Amino acid sequence: VQLQASGGGLVQAGGSLSLSCAASGFTFRNRFMGWFRQAPGKEREFVATFSRSGTPLYSDSAKGRFTISGDSAKKTTYLRMNSLKPEDTAVYFCAARPSSVILSQSRAVSSYDLWGQGTLVTVSS
Repeated sequence: VQLQASGGGLVQAGGSLSLSCAASGFTFRNRFMGWFRQAPGKEREFVATFSRSGTPLYSDSAKGRFTISGDSAKKTTYLRMNSLKPEDTAVYFCAARPSSVILSQSRAVSSYDLWGQGTLVTVSS
């Protein structure tokens, strides 16, 4: 079972970056993917995911700037990040939760049992 995140890097404020997460070793359609991030000295926080009906869900900080998408054939989930701010600097993780998780729990770190290794995004001012 593996989630491989990639695409992180250094970008100036106002710039864009796209992250990818390739999944392998499990039945992709039985799980929903999400993105989280963790800044230095802070707790891991929710960024984006899909509801069970396929509706994208975003944190308040990501809404309007980030877009989550997926390609089930490639078992890959993407996070397009626009208008990046220095406060977006963090290690970004992709994760998978069981399809049984209800909507109210879909943003919780504890609902995800598969995690990638993370990719660092640094936004300079």
